[in-house]
Amino acid sequence: MGVFSIRQRPMTDVSDTKLIDALAAIAIEAGEAILSVRRGGVTVEKKADASPVTEADRAAERVIAEGLAVAAPGIAMIGEEATYEGRIPETGRAFFLVDPLDGTREFVKGGDDFTVNIGLVRDGVPALGVIFVPVTGVLYAGAVGAGAWRAEVDNGAIGRRRPMQVRKPPEGAIDVVASRSHRNRETDAFIARFDVGKLVAAGSSLKFCVVAAGEADLYPRMGPTMQWDTAAGEAILRAAGGSVVTIEGRPLFYGRGPAPGPEAFRNPSFIATGGMNPIPAG
Repeated sequence: MGVFSIRQRPMTDVSDTKLIDALAAIAIEAGEAILSVRRGGVTVEKKADASPVTEADRAAERVIAEGLAVAAPGIAMIGEEATYEGRIPETGRAFFLVDPLDGTREFVKGGDDFTVNIGLVRDGVPALGVIFVPVTGVLYAGAVGAGAWRAEVDNGAIGRRRPMQVRKPPEGAIDVVASRSHRNRETDAFIARFDVGKLVAAGSSLKFCVVAAGEADLYPRMGPTMQWDTAAGEAILRAAGGSVVTIEGRPLFYGRGPAPGPEAFRNPSFIATGGMNPIPAG
């Protein structure tokens, strides 16, 4: 367990700054649980939607659920694995969306582009989030209105926090980040509408972080995702000055939809950007 164990620091009425610190500690501990499972060997199962799940997903979600119960008692958690097992709590105006291991396919392949995602939604809008990359030890965090930052984590300790901000739209070609595992024809057709300089492939929620850090201008996702895939990343990107909209230009909706089970939390296609107009003319 890292030095930031929140189990020793119960918090009830806390500021967003303190809550971010608690979420960061929880994400780091969940990352340690993931790596521990990987060292022992990974067995892959299939969920109802045929997507992969491992004991690392479940172990990380247990750590997060226990941590959030201490750090933010009374705020419901919508966790990916619990949702697929039929455990969906009622939510109030604020609730957590958790993907304990975003990028399971990369994880199973032995890749490094997988993350721990914890996002807090208030009144249907992602308000703050943390994303931790267990293999590299990089932590991203942000609270809307308070800014975004990233830091290196060494042996559970968070190093210097470096502010992140989206960059101004370039006058010429833009840089685009796209999914490593889920890129499709619709995505390529959308990207083709822009003058593109550099096209970078990345996995999991790291694509939001690349834009938030000012290292790319556009991240389009043409295809389904789930709210726990995007809540933390959108919060960080919005905290850094960016935005996320549907292809019609509307904000993403966060909360339980009319469909049953996990489908109640499915997203439409979306576009994440820094400072540029996400909807090209024509």
